[in-house]
Amino acid sequence: MPGFTLKKNRWFVEGVPLSAVAEKVGTPSYVYSHSAFERRFREIDRAYAARPHLVAYSLKANANLALVRSLGQQGAGADVVSGGELYKARQAGIPADRIIYAGVGKTNEEIRYALQEGIRYFNVESLPEMQAIDEVAASLDQTASVAVRFNPDVDAMTHHYITTGKKESKFGISIADVDDVIETTRKCRHVRFTGVHAHIGSQITSTAPLKTAVAVLEHLVQYLRQEGVAITTLNLGGGYGIPYNGEKVPKASDWARQVLPAVKRLNVFLIVEPGRYISGNSGVLLTRVLYVKKSHAKTFVIVDAGMNDLLRPALYGAHHEIAPVEIRGKARVKVDVVGPICESSDFLAKDRLLPVVSRGDVLAVFSAGAYGSTMASQYNGRPLVPEVVVRGSRVVVARRRQRREELLTLESAEKL
Repeated sequence: MPGFTLKKNRWFVEGVPLSAVAEKVGTPSYVYSHSAFERRFREIDRAYAARPHLVAYSLKANANLALVRSLGQQGAGADVVSGGELYKARQAGIPADRIIYAGVGKTNEEIRYALQEGIRYFNVESLPEMQAIDEVAASLDQTASVAVRFNPDVDAMTHHYITTGKKESKFGISIADVDDVIETTRKCRHVRFTGVHAHIGSQITSTAPLKTAVAVLEHLVQYLRQEGVAITTLNLGGGYGIPYNGEKVPKASDWARQVLPAVKRLNVFLIVEPGRYISGNSGVLLTRVLYVKKSHAKTFVIVDAGMNDLLRPALYGAHHEIAPVEIRGKARVKVDVVGPICESSDFLAKDRLLPVVSRGDVLAVFSAGAYGSTMASQYNGRPLVPEVVVRGSRVVVARRRQRREELLTLESAEKL
């Protein structure tokens, strides 16, 4: 993983031992490599440098304010899916004209807020949403710029929970309904339809689905232009996969090769919306061993991080590499790494060969920079854990650990 190295049986994040980070901030905690975030962003930005483009970082993957600010200073925009993410992007200094607002369920209040902020445009997911944007824009005497998210019916060949481009998906509008889209937008006096958007899924590990989707969208843009719709922007979403378990995945340049020829032929401004590709392998979750429990059938390594901190294994059966931050000895044992949550689905790994560990040892759960902290909850009354950014030898607590008393911040104990 970029930013994380093993030196003499000790894991480091940039110039700092992970054991030192655990000692400073405690566990569980998320730890990010600043250089890894920036390196991955620059890799994508350079891959598309041949054409006018915007890399709009997807906040749903990792919305840490310090990291979003840093990416914005490098020239990144933001892909947001809620009013809360829009607020975070603006607080992080992302210019409004670099912000794309996506998501299938935008409320009128969120639409109004986005228009008042002056975002670049909305990715529209349905015709009723188009009409709602038109109505809100009219009430503000504004014109809203939109790109329509079309569903190209392309199988991204990824987990079914994160496949979004098939015809049975809730996302986007069927290409078969393109004439209805044209008719609806012509009736909307406060909407400017100038973009086509598609996002076929997440954690895609082959360029073939994107190549197919781009071919479909190129024909779609040509048709729209023939019908008098001045399409100037093509947004191809994100979904670029990362290695979780040693898989060979495409580089940013590999994805770009599937995209740039069509972009050149169409002469459109290109937008891509990577999230996981930038953040996934740029972060780890540190957790401490509480107990090693041996039963007749299993050995359980019980740690202080649970499914409330990292949901992906329980939700998707996702694989994350796990290792002690300080490796002692070569002996390995097959274990389940499980958390403290009162659910049988609370595990980080099952039947995993790991070095022998003892109570108090710290483990690193790798590839946890995407959809880790952003999906965390307070289930079982557990405070949210800190997020730490390491830059060189500097360790910065970018989000402190939530205090137990803060679990009650929004509640009232008044007698009913």
